Amino acid sequence: MTGGAASGKSTFAEKVVRATGKPKTYVATMQPYDDEMRAKLEKHQQQRGGDWTTIEAQIDIVSVLDQASADDIILLDCVTLWLTNVLLGDHDVDAACDALVNALLTCACDVVVVSNEVGMGIVPDNALSRKFRNAQGKVNQMIAARADVVMTVISGLPLVLKGSYDPVSATHVFLVGKV
Repeated sequence: MTGGAASGKSTFAEKVVRATGKPKTYVATMQPYDDEMRAKLEKHQQQRGGDWTTIEAQIDIVSVLDQASADDIILLDCVTLWLTNVLLGDHDVDAACDALVNALLTCACDVVVVSNEVGMGIVPDNALSRKFRNAQGKVNQMIAARADVVMTVISGLPLVLKGSYDPVSATHVFLVGKV
């Protein structure tokens, strides 16, 4: 599930996950550095409700995916914040992205992946921002290339970019799923 900031992609992804009826795990990558981010985190938790298992994984998503049960479904929200953590933590970005994609491909359960499209605006004016934009575009392409279904959300409205999506039977978006 991809789209711009505040486009409704997380809300839509939550609906997709709920529709499966499977035990739900929310993998949170945000590091709440300030009061605004903490408030956003709390709002998202309240919206989801108490029937989710939440795992905080700001960097090590691979371990979470490796330990997943085939009966579950995971919502990974979001790759963009994870990539920010990887980049600012001075990790090897290419190796981390490769490891994430491999873990997504070998995960025992379906995973709905949320990620931002950050390259649709102007060229950033500094090297770090350009490095981030390029890495985000690359990891989105890597995931989408292997996904069964890829969607974008614009103004709260989903648009299928790859595959087909039936809200009644679909269990995965923006990832290779196991049906």
